[in-house]
Amino acid sequence: MARTPQSIPLLISLSVLAFLQTSYAGGIAIYWGQNGNEGTLTQTCDTGKYSYVNIAFLNKFGNGRTPAINLAGHCNSASNGCTSVSNGIRNCQNRGTKVMLSIGGGVGNYSLSSSYDAQKVANYLWNNFLGGKSSSRPLGDAVLDGVDFDIELGSTQYWDNLARALSGFSKRGRKVYLTAAPQCPFQDRFLGPALNTGLFDYVWVQFYNNPPCQYTTGNTNKLLNSWNRWTSSINSRIFLGLPASSAAAGSGFIPANVLTSRILPVIKRSAKYGGVMLWSKYYDDQSGYSSSIKSRV
Repeated sequence: MARTPQSIPLLISLSVLAFLQTSYAGGIAIYWGQNGNEGTLTQTCDTGKYSYVNIAFLNKFGNGRTPAINLAGHCNSASNGCTSVSNGIRNCQNRGTKVMLSIGGGVGNYSLSSSYDAQKVANYLWNNFLGGKSSSRPLGDAVLDGVDFDIELGSTQYWDNLARALSGFSKRGRKVYLTAAPQCPFQDRFLGPALNTGLFDYVWVQFYNNPPCQYTTGNTNKLLNSWNRWTSSINSRIFLGLPASSAAAGSGFIPANVLTSRILPVIKRSAKYGGVMLWSKYYDDQSGYSSSIKSRV
């Protein structure tokens, strides 16, 4: 049959539609709390750049330890000086930004010694940061949206028990979101079993400080191969975790133009694509990285 003059535009339209159907929109997650010069939580969310904020870190807990939160230069929780953070949490939530408490971090004193210990930590988190009740809530009376697992030291066991215990509190009415920041070598030696529970809503994989699976100048292959492994293996929304500047990590920084032209167009084809995570608010302030990529995320 002879091709009508309308056929070519129709084919082009179908091609464009097919592309749009396989390119997913995402959001930006940011870590806040480890530099007093990065502005308040309210100021962070007022930028309109971030869909998720992780308050970092509760870095002492488990195995009989008295839990402690360290917000660097922002406030001192030991003297009950961080309760005003509740105002920032509520302001962010009113803007539609989900706010999580990040537990762990690269420096701290934390571990889980048993499934019973995991339940005790879950109860503490529920009563002091989530929908429970306590007379000594470190961040005040605001109810956080969930808990972020940034587990980089200590025990490698029982994090799956903690995830199940926290998820169980969702049955009390308000959903408890679970997020995690594993290292990109699959599977993460601390969080592998926990992620395999399928309970995590968002997983921001750290594609930096990990040469086997990060971007190196001119080479996206290792990163993209690792991304494909994560998205084919974990039943969560997956985020590309990156340093917000070259100073924010030892290696793995991706120039914004490389990210938007060579990496995002590829990873956004995955139905599990969630967006980009950045470390951290302070470094993003210095570099303007999120502003450079937001329209393409």
